[in-house]
Amino acid sequence: MASKEKTGDSLWDWIKTLFWALLIAGVFRTLFFQPFWIPSESMKDTLLIGDFVFVNKMAYGYSRYSCPFAMCPIEGRIMGSEPERGDVVVFRHPVNGSDMIKRLIGLPGDTIQMKDGVLWINGQEVPQQPDGIFEEIYEPQGPMANLPRCENAPVGQGGVCTRSRFIETLPNGRSHSVLNIDSNGYGDNTDVFTVPPGQYFFMGDNRDNSTDSRYSQTVGGVGFLPAEFLIGRADRIVFSSAGSRMWFFWTWRADRFFKAIE
Repeated sequence: MASKEKTGDSLWDWIKTLFWALLIAGVFRTLFFQPFWIPSESMKDTLLIGDFVFVNKMAYGYSRYSCPFAMCPIEGRIMGSEPERGDVVVFRHPVNGSDMIKRLIGLPGDTIQMKDGVLWINGQEVPQQPDGIFEEIYEPQGPMANLPRCENAPVGQGGVCTRSRFIETLPNGRSHSVLNIDSNGYGDNTDVFTVPPGQYFFMGDNRDNSTDSRYSQTVGGVGFLPAEFLIGRADRIVFSSAGSRMWFFWTWRADRFFKAIE
């Protein structure tokens, strides 16, 4: 009898330990930092497929989407500050409910336009400086086995896939790299977008391979994003793996561990 009681007590202790561990992890994830895995190439070469980033959820405060399954009983945003142009932001897609990561380009009241692959903000051209060539192997990437798009296409399996890289400097002085694939793609020439009050305009750094605010939500794009859908600011890459499985240690990118996101 004593042995059965001891076994029962041990099981109950294990259940309580698991409960508190999950509760603490849930609170930490909700209030402070959320891990986010990069599944696509829309933010190359700032973020690569297989990067794991920490998202600072304190940066912009909290909304209902700060909790898993949008369960936070919050209207609008609380305890927040305004995001800055150039921030790399994780947000909830208003239509399909997926979490996405893009760079914040347009603030409320801004006008945004692309002309011949160059960004214009409030009627002023955003300067780009050539910064060499981004190269990678043309092969399946990550668990989804995505194949990269190449400026030098067609490229055979195992060949070198290239894209022109530029350093873009936004009006507030923040600089980041952008990649070019097509010389005259759909997103390279757009109408003028005027960002409504309380909303934001996002773009991927891999400009010709990013479904972002240049595209409406009805065709799978982001469109203008209301502030309540912001989740947090991506500050740092904590881990990176080029393989289809995280535990394939020979595919780890040690040079990207704990790298700050610019």
